[in-house]
Amino acid sequence: MAAAHLPVSPLVVRATDGRRAELILTGDIGAKALRPLEEGLAAPPLNEADEWVVDMSGATHLDLACAYALLRVVTRWPAAALTIRGARGAVHRTLHHAGLDRAAVMEDLGAAGGSGDSGGSGAM
Repeated sequence: MAAAHLPVSPLVVRATDGRRAELILTGDIGAKALRPLEEGLAAPPLNEADEWVVDMSGATHLDLACAYALLRVVTRWPAAALTIRGARGAVHRTLHHAGLDRAAVMEDLGAAGGSGDSGGSGAM
């Protein structure tokens, strides 16, 4: 009998205290991850948090559509602050193409062994 391939959410919620949510995105976050990502981002308790910290140090690839899903969260709840940490070079470029570097604070860029992009931050 062949093993069933169930969709795995690319999003893990590490902690939430009602005001702040810490999320982890890992691996290849491609087109197949879009729906689970959108569903996870729209679900409580994430949609109730005032501040999100997204650890992307383990993300090796980010599809542009998934980057736009993150951007939609920031624009849907403009009072929520978004910080993205540890995005590797290729992931950071995708975030930039989606405009997230203008809507979120970017920290520790390239810290996960990326292409040598220097750190920086964007203003909300």
